[in-house]
Amino acid sequence: MSGDTDLARLLAGMRPDLHPERYVFVLDPPDGLVPLATVREAEGLSAIVTAADAEAHGLAGEFPCAGITLRVHSALEAVGFLAAIARALTDAGISTNAVAGFHHDHLFVPWERRQDAMAVLRGLAGS
Repeated sequence: MSGDTDLARLLAGMRPDLHPERYVFVLDPPDGLVPLATVREAEGLSAIVTAADAEAHGLAGEFPCAGITLRVHSALEAVGFLAAIARALTDAGISTNAVAGFHHDHLFVPWERRQDAMAVLRGLAGS
């Protein structure tokens, strides 16, 4: 097992990092477009790309969002980490889409609520 599973340590050490780019979700990105993340679904390949890349490729992106990387090495087996984060964001009325990477979890929140989300996450880390 790689990464931490202790919920208290994960929350205290998550160090949220706000990406400067605006992202969107697209379907079936063309060759040459390098997504930040992808998910293969029965309906096609969902991809998270920068809004600028989507526009340059003529793609209609959905859910203009900010990316936030939680800079703590959470184990893929960790229990309750994303649930605690989702609850805190829910309580603040902020939607989120989460993607787990091998080392970190990544959140995608509405672009216009990115600073609110960062405040919630910093508060959660400090509590």
